[in-house]
Formats: sequence, structure tokens, C-alpha cells
Amino acid sequence: MPASDNVAMENETHDNNVNKQLSDDEGSVQTVKASTIDELHSLQKKKNTTPSGSQADLSTLPDDNPQKQQLQSISASLASFARETGPKVVKGDPASRLETQRVAHVPHQRITPTIAVSDSSLKFTHVLYNLSPAELYEQAIKYEKGSFITSTGALATLSGAKTGRCPRDKRVVKDDLTENELWWGKGSPNIEMDEHSFMVNRERAVDYLNSLDKVFVNDQFLNWDPENRIKVRIVSARAYHSLFMHNMCIRPTPKELENFGTPDFTIYNAGRFPCNRYTHYMTSSTSVDLNLSRKEMVILGTQYAGEMKKGLFSVMHYLMPKRQILSLHSGSNMGKDGDVALFFGLSGTGKTTLSTDHNRYLIGDDEHCWSENGVSNIEGGCYAKCIDLSREKEPDIWNAIKFGTVVENVVFDEHFRVVDYTDKSVTENTRAAYPIEYIPNAKLPCVGPHPKNVILLACDAFGVLPPVSKLSLSQTMYHFISGYTALVAGTEEGIKEPQATFSACFGAAFIMLHPTKYAAMLAEKMQNHGATGWLVNTGWSGGSYGSGNRIKLGYTRKIIDAIHSGSLLNVQYKKTEIFGLEIPTEVEGVPSEILDPQNTWSDKNAYFETLLKLAGLFKKNFETFTNYTIGGDNKLTEDILAAGPIF
Repeated sequence: MPASDNVAMENETHDNNVNKQLSDDEGSVQTVKASTIDELHSLQKKKNTTPSGSQADLSTLPDDNPQKQQLQSISASLASFARETGPKVVKGDPASRLETQRVAHVPHQRITPTIAVSDSSLKFTHVLYNLSPAELYEQAIKYEKGSFITSTGALATLSGAKTGRCPRDKRVVKDDLTENELWWGKGSPNIEMDEHSFMVNRERAVDYLNSLDKVFVNDQFLNWDPENRIKVRIVSARAYHSLFMHNMCIRPTPKELENFGTPDFTIYNAGRFPCNRYTHYMTSSTSVDLNLSRKEMVILGTQYAGEMKKGLFSVMHYLMPKRQILSLHSGSNMGKDGDVALFFGLSGTGKTTLSTDHNRYLIGDDEHCWSENGVSNIEGGCYAKCIDLSREKEPDIWNAIKFGTVVENVVFDEHFRVVDYTDKSVTENTRAAYPIEYIPNAKLPCVGPHPKNVILLACDAFGVLPPVSKLSLSQTMYHFISGYTALVAGTEEGIKEPQATFSACFGAAFIMLHPTKYAAMLAEKMQNHGATGWLVNTGWSGGSYGSGNRIKLGYTRKIIDAIHSGSLLNVQYKKTEIFGLEIPTEVEGVPSEILDPQNTWSDKNAYFETLLKLAGLFKKNFETFTNYTIGGDNKLTEDILAAGPIF
């Protein structure tokens, strides 16, 4: 062997030994395995083999490839009926400098958002498919003004001009399918539109989405009951909306995503783009449209994310009863022994506070189904109010606002990014959306056995309802349909008169069928599974607002504990006047004298007058439902009516 070769070998051996020694020394300087910055960046990210992580296009995939079928399905969802075909779609971010895939041997160019709608057939629609929270953070911060990372790691965003739902702009297509099935007319939340007007809005939304350089697509599930889950697809223009729905819907596994197939329902969220106010049935630049026959929802003119959540809830209020499954606007928790309770209540009644119990498992905070399998949460996350949030009052919600959580319309310190939850500068309706597993005592999967107790909460500012009443089945239906609470009026000119508020089924804005149908299903399930109904007043005692006092939260918790334990079934009861409510004579830990509200009023005549006034408000509200019959037989309606106040 030539001497020069020996020297080379010795040098190589020496270099290897030195490199090995250097690699063993912390902080040693080594050469990276890259020759360019782009190569260096490519080494930083490990290749992801899941369907959501890889980039692909239709022309480079075999016909039986699941990703190709996935892209074809997305293209079909985005089809414009004016062009009769879907757009050419490709996975991946168009802004990525490392995108090297080709379609029809033409390199993908970086698409600018100035593309004309009429030219959309010449471009590729880039699909950002089921991105992770980290990827969505990057998209939001880079491209969406008003997106920031807060001090706890949550993503702060703005919903634009609309900071709440627009119920007056919600429309439902009235056609041969829905004309005789849905609840229309006085008292109904369902404002009609025709098929043609819906298609005008759909085309407007799809054209807008197709004109963008990229769209976000979420394929997810509703309902934790595997036998009755619904596949939903959300197509949106904002990373904020994609992350919101990632949190609020049930997140599929990579395997479930690969075999997702055709969705059962699709949302087109083009909320940045207004509807045409000259379109028939439109009354503003905002429109939220449901077409149950087409299984589609279109959003125009509002970027408030809650429209998607509640729109899907309305869909479930239609689909589930057709399967003899009751959809419910309620919270639900479960004890260590498997006893489940449902909590119904409007804003301010304590539904969130009372259903959050560290001694019990949280099944869900807002939307549920009750089937023959038991109770299941519809959602995969929670949407909590943030105004005046504090660690002391709501520790679980406070701690859930971390990386992955979306906080809407909050105000924060410009340097430290610490959120001020008392600041209402943007809106009072500040919100946080986070996965349910962020709550430490969440029950996963979010299902439970049949409920043992159905608790209807009312904050009675008139001060005449008992702190707790045991309800018969017909009384449960009556108060469930009524959905009563009382709001405290403002102090303008010294007026402090309570205002009664009624919302059918404790969620009138979202129900699709007549309230009596949901009430009948509730009664049937309660009867079949031995559940007890309760009316709990978390409001005033000893007088109306301004003269009486709010019932202590500690007393209400003792009442709820007695309901959970079953001890409240084993005490004596007496019947009240007018409302005919059964009230217990004793509850452990609660003063017996407050259980009958008339005992706490010093002016008995004032008590009786106020009681009659509230009873009259109940009767007036129920007039909307008195003429409705089920199956041609009005006996059920008569039974419910008889369970109301009797003068």
C-alpha cells in the first residue's frame, strides 16, 4: 500500500476519533449535515406520515389511495354549480418555500390573493387539512391581524365587527322535507328562506373560498356515542376558525381521518365576505343559512366562531330526534358511583358553576344526547365565558386557558400579554374555546349511563319560587318548555323591577322541532329510566331583587348534593299554592325556614301578589304552545298545561 494511502487512513481514523470525542463533549462545535439553509430547515421537521401532515395532489396519487379519495371529496365539497366541477386541490401551504411537488408537470407557483374569481379554475386551491394547533398558531400569527400569543400560551383573536351570534340573520330552507317537520311561525327561531336564495348564498361563499390562495378544512365528529356520531366538514378562510372547531368538535384519530369519507354535514364559512343584501330573504349583510336537505350550512358576513358551534347544534336538534335520540342544551356530570345528572339553565342561573364539581366527573358543559345507550356529549370541547373570570371563582376554566386554547375578543397588556378579563373594551361576550381534556376531571370518553336526576335551574329575581322543588313528569315538561329565569333590570331612574325571561327547552334559539316534541321525549326517557325532575331556584329569597337576598351558593350546593346522593327522595314534602310545587320540609345543611318562600317574606300580601304576577307571566308565555297537538291528540298538551300554575 502506498505511503500516501497509509497517511490518509491514519488521518481519517484520527478525524473520526476527534469527532467522536467532540460529540461526547457538551457544547462541542460540529458541522451540520446540510449544505444550504433550506436543507438545514428541512432537517428540522421530521416527515409526518399521517393524512393531515403530508402534501399531495390528485395527479400523483393512485386511484385507490385514501389521500386521493380525501382530496376528491374536498374538491366535490368546493364545487361551484356555475362551473359544475370542483377546483383543483392540493395539500399544503402555498407559501412554503420547500414545496416541490408538481401537478401535470407544472410547478406550483406561489399564489397571490389577488386572483380573480373568474380565474379560479386556472389555479390550485391549497388545502390546509386538519392542521395541528401549533400549525394553526403559525398561520394565525403570520396572516391574521389581531392574533397574538397571550402570557399563558393561549391564542388571542378578534372576531371582527360581530362579537356574538346574529339570530335574526339565521335562515332555514323551507322545502318539501322541512315544511311539515320543523317548528315555524310565532315563537319559533326558524326563519324561512327558499332553496334558490340558499343556492345564491352558497355560490357566493364557494366562489369566495375558491378565490383564496388557501382554505382550511376540518374533518371531525359530533357525538361521543360511536353508534350515532355525525361526520362534519368545516371549510373556512381563517386559522382562528379552524382552531376553534378543532377544539369544539371531536378530534378524529389518524386512522379515522384516513377513512373519513364523505361528510354527513358541511359548513362553508365565508364570514369575511358579506351576503348580497338584495338577495331575497336577506335583511343585512350577514346571513347564516341552514339547508337540511342538502346537509349544508353557509356563513356570510360574520366572523363570530360561535355561529358554527350553534349551527351544528341546531343540526343535531333535527337529526337526533329522527333517531329517537333526545338532543339537550344542558350540562352533565357523573358521580363516582355512576349516577348522572343533567343541568338545564339560562345565562346567570349557575349551570356552569353547579355542573362543575370536583367530586364528580364532567361529561360536558353545554350540549348532549340522550339515547338508549345513555348520555353522550355532542362536542369535544368547552366554550366558556371569560368576562370577570378569576382563578378563585373558576379555577378549572382559568387553568384551561393555555396553549391550544382560543380566547376571543379579550384585552391584554401590550408588553407582557397578560389578559385583563374585567376589560369589556371589545365586548362583554369574551370567550375561551378549549378541548374538554383540559378540564382535569373530564370523563373521557364523554359518555355516561342514563341520568338519575334532571335539574332545571332558574334564577328567580321575583323571589317566590322555592329553593328546590320535586317535579312530576308533567311538571318537568311544563317547566322544561317554559325555560324560565328572571333578569335583573338596570338601575336607570331607580327602576329595579325583575324581568321574566323564557326560552323553550332552555335553548329556544337552537331547537328545530316544536318544543312539545322534545318535552315528550324527555318525559318518556325519564319514565323509562327512573329519573327524577327537580326545579332549583338560585335567585332571591325573602323578597324580590332589591328587597330580598340572593340564596347563598353554599345552600344551593347542599341542595344539589342532596339530589345527587338521593337523600332528598327520603324526606317529607308539602305542596305550594298556585304553582303546586312539592317542596321538602328539610334539607341537610339548609335552614328549613327558607325552603318555603312565603316564610321568608315579612309582607305576606306582597308575596302573594308577586306570586300571582309571576304565575300570570308563565301563563302568558305558554299561550304560544297551547294550540299544538301531537299526532292529532292534544291530551299530552293538556297534561302539560295542567301542570302549570292554577289560579
